[in-house]
Amino acid sequence: MLNNKQKNLLKGRSNILKPMYQIGKKELSNAALQMLDKALIAHELIKIQVLKAVEAPLMEIALDLASNLHADVIQVIGRVIVLYRPNPIKPKIELD
Repeated sequence: MLNNKQKNLLKGRSNILKPMYQIGKKELSNAALQMLDKALIAHELIKIQVLKAVEAPLMEIALDLASNLHADVIQVIGRVIVLYRPNPIKPKIELD
């Protein structure tokens, strides 16, 4: 669980990121979850764009993603979700 100081640090780092992943009509398919899992291993902090075709509430999608990927929701802005999960082997982001 992240504290507010750590979340603010990650929010600042996420400002320069562009959404590299998209969730569409099929929403949380196994293929999408596997892709996002690999992305979290590689990058730790990722932005996901939710397409307008998705009708489910964004916070619900963000919480589902976080629970399935064992990640933390950093923020949800507009149709963009920011997730963070530290790499247990080679952490890239220091949160001290």
